[in-house]
This record gives sequence, structure tokens and C-alpha cells, in this order.
Amino acid sequence: SGCSSADSPPLHHTNYTFMKKIILTIVSSLMTIVAIAQGMAFEPETTTLEQASAKAKAENKLIFLDCFTQWCGPCKMMAKNIFPTEKVGEYMNAHFVNLKIDMETAYGSELAKKLQVQAFPTFVIFNADAQEIGRFLGACKEEEFIAKVKEKSTDNSGSALAKRWEQGDRDPQFLMTYLSTLSATYRADDANDVAEAILEGKEATFAADSTQRSIFIRHINNPFAKSFVYTASHPSELAEHIGQAGVEAKIDRVLQQYTRSLIVEKDGTASLDQQKFNAFASLLNDIKLAKADHYLLSAQISLAEKQKDMDSYISLIKKYLSNPALDADDMQLARWTKPFASESVSPKQKKQMKGILLDRLKEIKAGKRQPMTRIGNMTMSRPTDQLLEMLVKTLDGEKPGQ
Repeated sequence: SGCSSADSPPLHHTNYTFMKKIILTIVSSLMTIVAIAQGMAFEPETTTLEQASAKAKAENKLIFLDCFTQWCGPCKMMAKNIFPTEKVGEYMNAHFVNLKIDMETAYGSELAKKLQVQAFPTFVIFNADAQEIGRFLGACKEEEFIAKVKEKSTDNSGSALAKRWEQGDRDPQFLMTYLSTLSATYRADDANDVAEAILEGKEATFAADSTQRSIFIRHINNPFAKSFVYTASHPSELAEHIGQAGVEAKIDRVLQQYTRSLIVEKDGTASLDQQKFNAFASLLNDIKLAKADHYLLSAQISLAEKQKDMDSYISLIKKYLSNPALDADDMQLARWTKPFASESVSPKQKKQMKGILLDRLKEIKAGKRQPMTRIGNMTMSRPTDQLLEMLVKTLDGEKPGQ
């Protein structure tokens, strides 16, 4: 008679519960709107590609990876102006597990090597199994960014070409198409492999063919490639078309790049890949390169610096300078002096490096050498003897200007 049944809550409680549901629904909706308005939702910075793959499988999504560096201006522009927009967030969060990885961190640098990322920003799209579907480079506006993401998520032409390559297709026209695709996405190592296939059997003749010559100059980066070995052993044939300086620059560029790969950095430690180093030394011997020791000693000096073994570092620099086939210019000496700014370097070690700089200054004052005033096409603000004198003072503990 006017009382509610035991199974039914009082009327005021019913109203309270109803209102609570309404409020929660509104709050939930507002939170969703805020989340969308905040733009792209990225995974925590420590998330790996493998972890993103597990999440993508669970949520039936693709993976979007922003490969960036701290110093990259276009990367910062994308992070500030594009990723936070509502339109971009709405599309990307619905379809992707979003990752941002600094390519200069320990994990990022290894991933950059694996993915052959050499320009920033590079945006890579993977399926849920972390297999690359497509990529594009550079900053772009909101509409263009979404359009490129959609294109690279559905256009599997790159993957199809890669599959044909892996299955052994070596049709000349296909190879040229695939090389063009790899070049456009800066996948230098894969481009080298395709370039090697194009030049296979043409080592002694490619220099005279403008197309093949361009492929060699632009894409061959493996010093063990047959076309490179032949050219390094017979430089005059390519020099007829691009000049001696051009050939020397190409050879040096390839060897310098390979030299850097001889050092393995992992978990904060650096070591020499001895097997790779020995093979490289044997190659340099085979092609009878006059500056062979430059590349081998450069690798060892770099390793000693990374290992903070300053005694070995100084010893190797002295070995380099005493080699009659080699010559380090004043700027190289200045670069070698850089690690001595560390407080961990002993006074004795600083004194040894100071002695090396003073020896060079004596040669300049005696007229045996001329100080450098230009680097390439650039005029220096002061000659290098003044720079070396400043470095000597720095090693003595003086501040610049004292």
C-alpha cells in the first residue's frame, strides 16, 4: 500500500542511480572527446616493436612507427603541429598502435640499422606481425599525412617487389623498378644488393654506360661488391668519365662507411668485429690501396675512444702519424683532441696529446707545412695553427681567451 517491494530500491535511490549513470556516461564521453582532441596516442617511450606487435594482434590493428631524433627539426614540427591534432588522432588511434622511437638510443640505433633508416623523420607502417608494409619520409601537413598513411597501409607494391626479389626474380626491368623504389625510401643496403645484381658480369664495362655508371656511384656501398673491387683495382677506367678526384671520393666514401661498421656497440660497450676487420684488411691488401692503413687505424682509434682507453688511443694516433703512407691534416688532429676535454683523462695523457699538437705547430712554423685556411669550399674564420694553439692552451687548463 504505497510501499516499495523488498526487491525494488526506494524511489530516491532509483533516481540517484539513474543520475549517476547519466553523469558517468557524460564524463566518459567527455574523456573520449579529450582523448581524441589530444591527437595521436603513442605507446610509452620504452615500448619495443615486439611489444607493439603483441598489442596490435590483440587489438586487430597495424603498427605506425615514427623514427625520429632529438635534433631533427621536421620531426619536432610533426610532434608539435600534426600528431596532436584531432583529425590525425581520430584516424591513427582507430587503426594503429602508434610508436615513437628515438633512433639514437641504444634500442633505436639497432632498429635503425635493421630498418635501414637514414633520414628523419621516417614513418614506417607494419602489419601486426611487425612486417613492413610501407614507409614515407619527411614532414607534411595534416591532410597529406593521413593520405600518405592510408596509401602506405594499403599499397603493398613495395612488399610485392621485395617478395619477387626474395624469390629470385632478376628480370632487368624489374630490378630497375625495385632499385628506384628502394632509393626513394633510402634503403641503402637493399639498394646496394639490387645494384650489385644489375652490375653482375659488367664489372669491366659499366663505367662506359651512363646508366650503369650512375647506379654504381649512387648505390654501391659494399666494398666487397665485384664492381667496387674492380674499380678500386682499375680506377683509371671510371676516372675517364668522372675524373680521378671523383673516383677517389667514391672509393673513400664506401671504405669510410664500412670502417664504421667494424665496431659493434651493445649495452653501452664497444668491441671490434675481429672477423669482419680481418676480412676488410685482406680486401684492402688485395686491391693494393695506398691508404689501406688509414681505414684500419681509423677503426682502431675510434674503438679506443669509445672504450675510453686513452693510452691505446694516443699510441694509435702516434702510429698513424709515423706511417709514411698517411697524413693527418690539422683538422684531423683537432678532432682527435676532442676526447681530452674529459675530466677522466689524466694529466700525463693530456701532456702526450699536447706534445703531438706542438710537433705539428713546429712543422708549421718551420715552413714544412702550411696552416689550413679552407675546408673544401669553405673559408675558415682563422688558420689552423691558431686553432691548434688554442687546443694546446685548453690542454694546459686555460680557458679560451686567457
